[in-house]
Formats: sequence, structure tokens, C-alpha cells
Amino acid sequence: MYISNYRRKVDAVFLFFVLFLILCIARLLFIQFFRSNYLAGLAKRQHSLFVELEPRRGAIYDANLKPQAANIAVDSVFACPKDIPDKQKEAIIRKLAPILNLNYAYLKDRLYRKKSFVWISRKISPRQAAQIKDLKIKGIDFIKESKRCYPNGYLASQVIGFAGLDNTGLEGIELQYNKYLKGESGYALFLRDARQNKLELQEKVLLARDGYDLILTIDEVIQYIAERELDKAFRTYHAKGASIVVMDPHTGAILALANRPTFDLNEYANVDKNRIRNRAICDLLEPGSIFKIVTLSAALEEKKVVEQDRFFCENGAYQVANHILHDHQSHGWLTFREVIEQSSNIGTTKVAQILGNETVYRYIKLFGFGSKLGIDLAGEIPGSIKEPRLWSKISITAIPIGQEVGVTALQLVSAISVIANGGQLMRPYVISEIRDKYGETIKKFSPTMIRKAVSLDTAARAKDVLAGVVERGTGKMAKVEGFAVAGKTGTAQKIEPNGTYSHSKFMASFIGFAPVDDPLIAIAVVVDEPRPYYFGGVVAAPVFKNIAGDVLRYLKMKKSPDEIAALNETRTTP
Repeated sequence: MYISNYRRKVDAVFLFFVLFLILCIARLLFIQFFRSNYLAGLAKRQHSLFVELEPRRGAIYDANLKPQAANIAVDSVFACPKDIPDKQKEAIIRKLAPILNLNYAYLKDRLYRKKSFVWISRKISPRQAAQIKDLKIKGIDFIKESKRCYPNGYLASQVIGFAGLDNTGLEGIELQYNKYLKGESGYALFLRDARQNKLELQEKVLLARDGYDLILTIDEVIQYIAERELDKAFRTYHAKGASIVVMDPHTGAILALANRPTFDLNEYANVDKNRIRNRAICDLLEPGSIFKIVTLSAALEEKKVVEQDRFFCENGAYQVANHILHDHQSHGWLTFREVIEQSSNIGTTKVAQILGNETVYRYIKLFGFGSKLGIDLAGEIPGSIKEPRLWSKISITAIPIGQEVGVTALQLVSAISVIANGGQLMRPYVISEIRDKYGETIKKFSPTMIRKAVSLDTAARAKDVLAGVVERGTGKMAKVEGFAVAGKTGTAQKIEPNGTYSHSKFMASFIGFAPVDDPLIAIAVVVDEPRPYYFGGVVAAPVFKNIAGDVLRYLKMKKSPDEIAALNETRTTP
């Protein structure tokens, strides 16, 4: 009996161990075939530390290789909440909040998380980092990160744009050329011990590819001169906005482009979108009398009119259909040259009537209006030009004098460049070259002609007429001492919300180039709603004069380093 009970117990124990063994084998098989990848990955994560290697974002330089955007190393502060006793967290929050300008709720949410790593604030100032380091708080530490900085602050802000905290472009060139500037991240895998301490043993490394550098056509000195004078006009005339574009008329290279209002690239976080907008390429405006350069060129090119032909300007009032067209002052008989010099609406309209709707429209398109010019900046608009079939009976009295059309400041400087360079419409561009960090050229951009707009002879004759505008006509205030200047004034009434032309809101403008014989620069100046004066010849022409004078003298003495240094020392931030 005793032996029988003993055997049953032994069999039971044996059966139990056999079943246990079967369960263990089953569990091992399950782990081996169904959980092996997960567990191997978990072990690898526990014993490996993944570190992302941040690439250097490419720098942006002006035409003289002066930095306009670059990266600097700054501190980012993080916390290890698990390493901070709860009873100390309130005191830490009270200490960090005023230094980092963060609210209590935000810091409390961060520090009370059950994590071993949380960001507190990224890319803080050296002063803030020093203050926090002096506190010597356990569980609060720093990581070096790369921060985008803009050494010239306001200069060319709408062109350059800015990059965010993660060094990704958000506006302007920073956004448009982000794929070149950003580079590609790398990574490194470091081994860790059982206590999660990093061992200086690399399991795998993929080096980051640094971003490429951009070389602009913009010249920092010319940009500064343009912004200085534009800012003066913007403030003096209490304007709603203003834009200026300075171009090399022979190549289409943009030497300066500025807008007002503007903003500091280093303080972009809370800037109004109205300040970020690049008005020169994305704002539509009726050009007014500066548009008369199209009728001037068309008439000469088509050989319908010559400079000495005389037109009766109806003593200031001319009826077409049911509309009466007025001049800003009464004129009797004027030669075609004088029509342009004195900016007669009536004389220009009579020339346009000789040309006809189709011809006027064709030259408007040849000069680049009504279509994008293809500048390498985001946001360019084509403008608004009606086809002749949509013209009314009085459109011939409006379109040739710059009404019923919408253009941009960029299109205006490109159009005046056609006359300056001998008849070619050039594609405007702001990037001249893309280089790697070793200075090797990756991509180079060359001048591109869009089309031949008018003949060399027509351009030369139009140039001579526009020189008369400055010498004897409405553009006298654009004269530059020591240089011959050609240009055209414009004063356009703005359209009210009800569709009528305003009698209190105007757009003052001037387009021109210099020197006349061998133009080095073409400039378009547009001032939106200046007060109390609003005529282009009074508001915009002096801006052209001051910029053209300083820029031409700068270009003449550019080969003298001492003189350039002296000029740079006089600069101040606008």
C-alpha cells in the first residue's frame, strides 16, 4: 500500500515536470519564432544609443561673399524629470520661469512627466544659459545645437527669409532653396552598459551631409543704400508701404530688393505677415504714367510716330466716347518727345489710338507685363493685363497711361531695363551660384534673355526721350550730379473698394537707369499712399536720385578696398 502511494506521487511529480518542460519548450519556441525580432530590437535599444548628427545648414552670402545668414552654436536646455524629486520641482519651476520667459503651467507640465528626457527650451541666448548654469540644478542639463542667425538683421529680410528652430526654411530664399541649404542628417550608434551609461564605442556611423552655400547677386552695400533711402521716404511721407528694386539691366541680376514695412530676421517669431510679404514681386499695382514707356517704344518700333511729330493736347480735356480724359496740367501743341517729357495723358492716348488696341497689347506683353518673369523667389505674380477683346471703348484712354492694368515693381524694373540694355527682356534672378563647404561650385546661374522686345535703334531713341524727362520734364528731381539719368515718373490713383478711382489715395513711382550712355543700374521705386505729397516726381524721384548717386559712386570706386571700408563704417541699421 505504501509503495503504491509512493509510485503515484512519483508519477504525479514526473508528469508535472514533463508538462512544465513541454510548456517551457513551447514558450521558447514561441519566443524564438514569433518574438525574437521584437526582443532582439528591445535589447539593442537598451544597449545602443542612437544619436542624430545634425548637418550644417548652408550659409547665404552676398555678391562680395559677406555673410547674410549663418549658423552659430547655442545651448538648448532639457530636463530629466525622473531624476528630480517631486518636492524640488516647484522651486525649480519658480527659478526657470523668469529666466526663460515661460509660464508656470508649461514648465509644470514638462517637469511632472514620467520621462527621462524632455525639452524645456531650445536654442536659448548665452545670457539665459549662463543664468541657468549658475543655479546648478540637478536634472537640468544642456545640449549644443545649431541656430540660424542673420548678422544684418533687417537687411534684405523679405528676400533672405528665415529658418525655424529645426533649421528648416520657412520664408524667402531660406524656403525656396531649402533642399540645397538644409543638407542631410547623419547618425551614430553608441554602445551602452547595463546602467545605460554611454561607452565610447561606435557600432555604426553615417556622417551628415552639410548643406550647400548660396551666393546672391545682391550686393550688401547697394542693398543698404537702397533700404536707407526707401526707409527715409517711407517715414517722411507716412506711407502705407514701399518697394524698390535695383537691377543690372544687362544681366537681370538683382543688386538690391527692399520693402517697407520690414522686420528683423532674428526676431521673426511674432512678426505680422504684412511685414514678411515681399511686396516687390507679389503686390499688384496700377503703374500710372510710368507705363507710357510701352507706348513710346511701340510707336518708335512700328515707325508710326517720330519724336518731332506734333499732337494737340486739347488744352487738358479730351473726350473719347462718353469719357473725358484730363492732363495734370493744360497743354496745347506738343511734340511726341514733349508728350512723354511732360507726361501728357492726352498726347499718349492719341499716339495709342494711332497704334491700335492689338499693337498696344502686343508690346505690353513683349515688355513682360501680364506674365511671370521667372525670378528665383517664391510668390511672384503675373500681374493683370486684359486681352483686347475685353477692352471697352475707353480702354484705349486708360491702358496706355497705366490704368486698367496691374503690374509689380519687379516687372517695372525689368521693363525699363529693356530700354537701358538695347531692347532685351532679361530674366531677373537673385542667386548667382551654389557652392559646397569647400568652395567648389555645384551650380551656376547665368543671365538669360526671355525675348527681344524692341530693336537696338528703338531702345536708343527711347533712351534719349527718357533722358529728356529727367533733364526738362516731370523727372527733374531725379537728376544725379555727375551722371546722365533717364527715367519716367508715375502718379496713379488707387481704386476704392466700390471700384471708383480714389481722390485721396495714390501710388507714387519712378523708374529709371544711369548712366544713360552705358547703364550700370536700373531702379524702380514705388511708394504706396504717401502723404501729404503724392506725385511720383516729388516723392519717388528723389529716392532714385539718392540711391543712383551713391550706388554709381560705389561701383566706380569698388576696386578700392580702403574706400569701401570707409563707406561700410558709416552704415547703421535701418
